[in-house]
This record gives sequence, structure tokens and C-alpha cells, in this order.
Amino acid sequence: MQKLSVIIITYNEEHNITDCIESVKWADEIIVVDSNSNDNTIALAKKYTDKIFFVTNSSYSQSKNAGLDNAVNDWILSIDADERVTEELKNEICTAINNADNIKAYFLNRKSFFISKFIKHCGWYPDYILRLFRISAGIRFNDSKVHEKAEYSGKTGKLNANLLHYTDLSFEHYWNKMNRYTSISAEELFAKKRKASFFDIIFRPAFAFFKMYFLKLGILDGFTGLVLCTLSSVHVFVKYSKLYYLNNSGD
Repeated sequence: MQKLSVIIITYNEEHNITDCIESVKWADEIIVVDSNSNDNTIALAKKYTDKIFFVTNSSYSQSKNAGLDNAVNDWILSIDADERVTEELKNEICTAINNADNIKAYFLNRKSFFISKFIKHCGWYPDYILRLFRISAGIRFNDSKVHEKAEYSGKTGKLNANLLHYTDLSFEHYWNKMNRYTSISAEELFAKKRKASFFDIIFRPAFAFFKMYFLKLGILDGFTGLVLCTLSSVHVFVKYSKLYYLNNSGD
């Protein structure tokens, strides 16, 4: 039987970490990589594992790679604290890693909820992400500070059961995350010498809404779909506005 290590990255996830670990407590090893939480995240995590590592000023990808460096098993399942592994997905994972043959990585289908509502459209579902893989395949997470991805060019498989993703439980949580993510994204663009043009600030947000709400059928997700698409366009507006001020801070 193949053994599995689960890697979870955290920062102030006391409202998520128990349910997250409960969904993977069947794994052979649980690793928590924490960015110096100042709530009860660590105390709650210690009820399940002593494999807790701390990182400072690390991006999400760096935190996940730190987890890879400390795992003892070859097969890795990487999840976030706001994600849950269902019983169906657990069974699929166990079957997959014990019958992998020459497949060294699997995509999981993430089912996301926005303020407790499943978002079926908006480009959110299906959402296949590479989260189950062998370390021996040389897989690492890329350098993106926000939307990190596991990079692998070999043969992959797909699992059918859903990985549940409770991305934003409230408006307050969304606004706090948006403020953090837009700052990080703007700083990344600034480091790449990108400028924020009139087009970026005015038309990119409008197109983001049009794409999600109409082209990606967010209109079919009801009022919550409208709210999500509107907030997503605001996210784009704030990101490029912050980039503008980074480029013109001396003016």
C-alpha cells in the first residue's frame, strides 16, 4: 500500500483548520506549514499532528514547497485550509495512488462555494487543479505569490470526486483577502516593470464582469453570481489602481 502525506498551509485559519484536518485525518502524515498565525490555528492543529513548520515572509508557493521538503512519503496531497476532502474523493485518491502505473500526478476537481452558495458557473466549475502527485516526479510549486500552481509536464490523470472549497464565508473575509491579494498582485506586476494604463483601470474591470457574468454564465448563479462577478471586477480595478500608485508614488 502506498502512503500519503498531506500538506496544509495556514495563516490565522482557526475557523477552518479543524474541519480541514478532519477531512484528511486518514492520511499517513499531516504536515502544517504556518506563516506565524496569531490566533488558535496552531493549538487546534496540534490535536492532530506534531509535523508543524513555521515560515516567515513566504509566498504561498514557498510555503507549499517547504511542506514538500519535510514530507516523508512520496505521494503528496496539497490542500488549503478552506478545502475539504470528501469520503468519495478519499476513496478515489487511495485507489489512484495504489494503481497509478506510470501516472505520477492527478488533477482534482474543485467545487467552490461563495458565501455558502455553490458557484456552478462564472468560470468556477469545473476547476481542475494539480494537487495529488509524487515528489519523486520533481514537482514543485511555481514562483507566483498568490495563485501558485504545481508544475509538471508528464502524464497526468483526473479524479472525478470533488474537492470542496469554501473560499469566502462572508463579505468581511472577501474584502480582507481582496486587499491582501491585490497588493501582492500589484507588487508582482510592478517588479516586472508593468504600468497601469487607462485601459487597465477602466476596461479590464468591465471586461472581467462581462466575461464572468455573461460569457461564463454567472447570470445563472442568481443574485450570488451577480455579487461575485461585481466583486471580481472591483478586484481587478483595485489591483491596477494600486499598480498605478506604485508607479507614481514619487509624483
